Amino acid sequence: MAALVVAAKGIWTEGERRSLAQRLDGLAGQVLVVPDAQAALLGALDGQAGVLILAGTGSIAVGRDDRGRWTRAGGLGPLLGDEGSGFWLGREWLRAISRGEDILPALALLRSRNPVGRIAALAPGVIRRARRGNRDARRIVSVGQAALAAHIVDIARRLHLSSPVLVSWAGSVLGDDWYRAGVGRALARVGLRARWVAPARPPVAAAARLAEHLAGKNSPATRKNSR
Repeated sequence: MAALVVAAKGIWTEGERRSLAQRLDGLAGQVLVVPDAQAALLGALDGQAGVLILAGTGSIAVGRDDRGRWTRAGGLGPLLGDEGSGFWLGREWLRAISRGEDILPALALLRSRNPVGRIAALAPGVIRRARRGNRDARRIVSVGQAALAAHIVDIARRLHLSSPVLVSWAGSVLGDDWYRAGVGRALARVGLRARWVAPARPPVAAAARLAEHLAGKNSPATRKNSR
């Protein structure tokens, strides 16, 4: 195999990427390790500059400028972050309804085998309640949408992305059109012009394209022509 690209979850530092690449050395002529969110962005925007906002069980935003510089916002996990994600929405709903002695539902979820996943599974119900006008749910959803919008703004400003900023999305929570539209309105309220585009390609397609590029750069013909 000429080239192998691995899009790995939770691999962000250069040291982590180098360590994993070294362990995979020998499987291909060239090995490249990238964070899975970067591959998702490359695929979603088809290599263009912009921002990908992801909200499923967790949440993260990644951005890339036209010079190939990357940055991220969020993605700190359920203990420190994941604002606007499925887990965050579910947790905030449990907080809202767990008053006085009525805490048994929350305790049951916390003591389950997969508390993060079980709590995240509450998110669709929270969004439905918000759409129907439930005050607690609307408040929770509004805060979550504003937090995701803040991640997009943070990245756009750090990378000096031109307006309108190209934005795509991923994850089950942002797959909800109503919830995603609220993120767009939150962006408009803070003055950021965004052009939302549906994901063009899946992350695996972006990883395959990177592998083709690596293989081409290191092929005998390419090396000969570059001399």
